[in-house]
Amino acid sequence: MANVRGTWTNLRHPIFFLFTVAATFATLVVASLIPKDAPAQGPLAGPDRHLPERHISRMVSRLLLRDHLSSAPLDDTISQRAFDKFLKFWDPLKLYFTEADIAEFSANRNLLDDQIRSGNTEFAHKVFERFIQRTLERVQTVDDLLANHEFNFEEDEVFVTDGDKVKYPANAAEATDRWRKRLKYDLLTQLADGKTLEEAKERIGKRYHSYARRIGQTSEDELLEVYLTSVTSAYDPHTTYMSPGTLENFNIQMRLNLEGIGAALMSEDGFCKVSKVIPGGAADKQGKKNAEEKLEAGDFIVSVGQGTDGEMVDVVDMKLNDVVDMIRGKANTVVRLGVKKKGKGETKIFNITRAKVELKDSEARGEIVEQTTADGQKMKIGWIDLPSFYLDMEAARSGNPNVKRSTIDVARLLEDFRQKGVEAVVLDLRRNGGGSLTEAIDLTGLFIDQGPVVQVKDADNNVHPYEDMNRGMLWDGPLVVLTSKMSASASEILAGAIQDYGRGIVVGDEQTHGKGTVQTLLDLGREELMGANPVNPPSLGALKITLQKFYRPSGKSTQLKGVEADVSLPALTANMDIAEGDLDYPVPFDTVQTTRYPVSNANAAPLVAELNRLSGQRVQSSEGFSKLNKMIATYLEQKDKKQVDLNKQKFMAEYEALSEREKEIESLVGEADEDPNEVVDRDYYFDEVINITKDYVRLLEQQKVASNN
Repeated sequence: MANVRGTWTNLRHPIFFLFTVAATFATLVVASLIPKDAPAQGPLAGPDRHLPERHISRMVSRLLLRDHLSSAPLDDTISQRAFDKFLKFWDPLKLYFTEADIAEFSANRNLLDDQIRSGNTEFAHKVFERFIQRTLERVQTVDDLLANHEFNFEEDEVFVTDGDKVKYPANAAEATDRWRKRLKYDLLTQLADGKTLEEAKERIGKRYHSYARRIGQTSEDELLEVYLTSVTSAYDPHTTYMSPGTLENFNIQMRLNLEGIGAALMSEDGFCKVSKVIPGGAADKQGKKNAEEKLEAGDFIVSVGQGTDGEMVDVVDMKLNDVVDMIRGKANTVVRLGVKKKGKGETKIFNITRAKVELKDSEARGEIVEQTTADGQKMKIGWIDLPSFYLDMEAARSGNPNVKRSTIDVARLLEDFRQKGVEAVVLDLRRNGGGSLTEAIDLTGLFIDQGPVVQVKDADNNVHPYEDMNRGMLWDGPLVVLTSKMSASASEILAGAIQDYGRGIVVGDEQTHGKGTVQTLLDLGREELMGANPVNPPSLGALKITLQKFYRPSGKSTQLKGVEADVSLPALTANMDIAEGDLDYPVPFDTVQTTRYPVSNANAAPLVAELNRLSGQRVQSSEGFSKLNKMIATYLEQKDKKQVDLNKQKFMAEYEALSEREKEIESLVGEADEDPNEVVDRDYYFDEVINITKDYVRLLEQQKVASNN
């Protein structure tokens, strides 16, 4: 077997990226009370507020026309799509804007393309200013209804939960009535959770005041990101503009480390809530040193101070991104947190020394599963969970030999498996939404000898194969690639290549996500300086742009159709509307010519047919899969409902059924394991994958014996 370790730090392919979903729009949901006459904030302040964004807007329009795969013009069609997407982002249920607002805005429906090219972003500000105005008005409506209206919970009426099924309110009376139904729905939800009516009213009132406060804190960068992404994603769902803050978060995710306290935070009713403490992070270590300063999931952070004696700043009602910025900081510096344990009692001050946080949950992890075969023999199966094809881009650009890469981490696991006598490997890509194209190619190369992994076509219809150039395989034994409808992009490259080469079998949902496009990240600061690779380019954010399509060695595209499993298993994800075809404006499917590559017979049709027969028998008699199938049937019944009953008796019956289903989903389909050392959830699904793997090893051996005879 060839030694390929020496080549893994050499990046032979361009740094392109493949992702499941568009870059996240600015998150706009924090909390607490806002005075009725509070002034607008964020992007509404300052006489020269539009100067930087005008320049960014012009750059984005030029890059779209220059580089996008479609070569489509920035025209009225894009303008109309962007118009609809921008308004839907702010008001998806049509609760805030009025028919008159939309009629006024519609004068720009066919003009956004021209405005973007010229750098004119006034439309974004006009819409946002009106949204601020309507939000404050709706908060007043909420206050009045909660204080003065007597809600009739015995009345038969419904609240429509699909914004596409309703019109914008024509007048104040229609708007008030729609909010009456919205609040009735909110109150019923709180009552179902055990709150009294007064408690429910108080909580809901605070929630809408909180939302208004958060909207008022929207920054210039956040508004521009939402607006420009409305335009870019009108080309395809994966072309997005990233503000400087979003770009930094993206880079953190790709390099799997940051400097801070090591805690995941969320916003809840105006408070910064700890959702998870990362094992081995600064907060975790501090809690082990001093039990009085143990930060835990469910704790509320109410104030933040810098250093050992810096002023404690109240962060209640502060936008979550701003709180996170205050808590993050350079390693070996101190941040002080004012903490209410589980949101209750007196505030305690925690002194935490920031440190480099390794995002271990997002890196490749492996575990050896010991099993007994039908003839009583012991078998070791190596299970690798790979959440993404990660790559530290900054380290890669600088030529750092210690670059953080998924290929290197998986290679270490495979070497360990070989040394410990593992007989088969399961590569779990069920929650892998993509990542680096370089990593997809090099990591696939660990399982094939040599040859094309993926073909890439550009806007000029030129097709180029990208090959694994390393002779030999690090793992040449039985291989099972585990996929789901959430497996996308880079995952589909690997799964498709393994299937085409006949190197292993694909097990999981009937097909993968179906994203067959390639994105690259254009740093606008670097683009501004014409690729001069400056040490400190201006911080202008980045355009993640679709510029190529990829195809399997066989010439098949995964776009829209995904990779079909050799052995499919029932799963809730297979029935969810989360595939590429469920997104707006996906790139169409096509094919290219087959390229030359060696084919093995490890997924021969008779072998796959027998695996399906054996698995089907087990699934049919499995109690776990039986419960899952019932849950899927219930889910399908509920999925297409576009309204909810507001009669209390009907609501409570449906709410109880939905709650039970959610509990079943958690137990059957799987919440993340709380133990960071556990790679797999040992449930009925895991058992079936292991049984398929054992059958696969046995049938491969029989196939080998038969071919030798």
